[in-house]
Amino acid sequence: MKKTFLHGIISGILATAASVIYANIYQKALGADFGKIVTLGGIAGTTIFACLLMALTYWVLWKINKPHLTGVLNIVIALVSFATIIGPIGMSLPLDIHNPELFPGLVVPMHFFPALAFFCVAPFFHGSKKVV
Repeated sequence: MKKTFLHGIISGILATAASVIYANIYQKALGADFGKIVTLGGIAGTTIFACLLMALTYWVLWKINKPHLTGVLNIVIALVSFATIIGPIGMSLPLDIHNPELFPGLVVPMHFFPALAFFCVAPFFHGSKKVV
């Protein structure tokens, strides 16, 4: 459990860093400011929670002795990442926000950073023989 929790926390921190860096580059490059909507706390909380949830599901698979289903779980995580982009695409922004059409371009890529970070650091925690 400790290794799985650490996997979730570290991947969450890396995904948060990637999201914050991306947000700063995107907003400065396009002259947009979505600081009222997308905050550092919101990014960190959501990203770390998502990574911990992924780690928990991996741990549950291992505890119920079904580690061979991790491939299916990876597909489910990828599909959920795609499904979550529906929210920001359909979101109505406050009227005082300039360039609201740029908002999806900011947040949609961030929805994939938690899964990407989680999958990238997995071999450092679990090796190639077992998942959790």
